[in-house]
Amino acid sequence: MAMEATGVYWIPVFQILEAKGFEVKLVNAHHVKTVPGRKTDVLDCQWLQKLHTYGLLSGSFRPENEICVLRSYIRQRDSLIKSGSTHVQRMQKALIQMNLHLHKVISDVTGLTGMKIIKAIVRGEQDPQVLATLKDPRIKSSTADIAKALTGDYRREHLFVLQQELSLYEVYQQQISAVDAEIEKCLASFEPKTLDEPPTTERKRRKKPTANHPSFDLHKYLYGMAGVDFTLIDGLDALTVQTILSEVGLNPKRFHTVKHFTSWLGLCPGQKVTGGKVKSSQTRTVVNRAANAFRMAAFSLTHSRSALGAFYRRLRSRLGVPKAITATAHKLARLFYRIWTTAGQYSDPGMDYYEQKYQELILKNLRHKAQALGLELVPISHLTECVS
Repeated sequence: MAMEATGVYWIPVFQILEAKGFEVKLVNAHHVKTVPGRKTDVLDCQWLQKLHTYGLLSGSFRPENEICVLRSYIRQRDSLIKSGSTHVQRMQKALIQMNLHLHKVISDVTGLTGMKIIKAIVRGEQDPQVLATLKDPRIKSSTADIAKALTGDYRREHLFVLQQELSLYEVYQQQISAVDAEIEKCLASFEPKTLDEPPTTERKRRKKPTANHPSFDLHKYLYGMAGVDFTLIDGLDALTVQTILSEVGLNPKRFHTVKHFTSWLGLCPGQKVTGGKVKSSQTRTVVNRAANAFRMAAFSLTHSRSALGAFYRRLRSRLGVPKAITATAHKLARLFYRIWTTAGQYSDPGMDYYEQKYQELILKNLRHKAQALGLELVPISHLTECVS
C-alpha cells in the first residue's frame, strides 16, 4: 500500500493499516509532484497507484513502533521547553521594565538563586539588601552588586505580569516533569542490550547537569538500550543522543551505508550536475531533528580542547561558521554511524595530535607541488647552518 504524506492526517490511517499487517509506504509528495493533468485527489490516487504498480515509489523512513512512542514523548518535551522559555523571556522583560537587571549579575534567572529572588519579589519583598542575601554561595557576583542590580521601580502592573509569567513557567516545569516520568517508563520498557554500567573515561565530564536535563540517569538507560556509549564522542551529551536515537531508531541496518545515513540527514554535500559539470555542491534543505541535534553538537565544540574542536575551528576560519557547523556535523554523524554499526568506542586523539597530523598533511602537499616544479623544500634550520 502507498500513501502520500499530508501534514499529520496520514498518521492515524498509517498506524491502523500497519497494525492490521499491511506493508504501507509513506511517499514524499515532492517525489510525485509531476502529476499529469489537473491537480485533484482522484488523479493523485491514480498516479500513486500507477507508480506503485511499477515499483517506482520508495517509502519514507519511519523507525520501529516502540521508537515512535519514545519519539512522541521527546518531541512533546521539546515543545514544552520551547513554550516555557517564552515565559522566561517575559519574566525578564517585566524585570527590566522595573529597572531590575538581575540577568547581569547572575548567569541564569531560572537557576536556584534567580528563582529564589523572583519568588521573593512576587511575595512582596522589595528591599534590595534582603533580596541580595538570597544568593547562593557559588554566585561570583557580590551581595552589593546584586543589591545594586535589584534597585528599581516596583510598579504594581509589572509585578502582576511577573507573578503570572512565573506561575505559567512553573506549570510548564510540572508538565516537563510528568513527560520525564513517561520517558523513563518508556526507556525502561526497552530490552537492554547490555546490563553493564557505562564505561568510565579519563576525560573530564560535566559535573553539573545541563539545562533541562531529566532527573533520572538518562545516560545509563541510553547505554543499556543501544549497547554503546555515544557520549564518548565530543559534543554529544545524553540529551543529544536521546534525540538522535528517537529519530533514527536502534537498527543501523535501516541505513545500508554511512553515505545513506548522512544523505538522509541532509548533511552530505549535494551534487547538481548538468552536462557533466558540477553546478552546485550545496547540501539539501532537509527538516530533520537528528540533523539539527548533530549541528548543535558541532557548535558546542567551539571551545573544545579536542581533535573535533580543532577541526571545527580550522574550518570556521576558512569557510565561515555555517559551513563549518555543517561539515563538523557531517563528521560527527559519520563517527556516530561507525560506533553504531561496529559497537566500538571512540577515543579522542587530542587537539595537539590533530594539529600535528594537519601540519604533516600540508607539508606533504607542498613537497608534491615543489617536486612537480623541479624544486625541493628545505627547512629553515638547514639554511641557517649553511650560512653559518
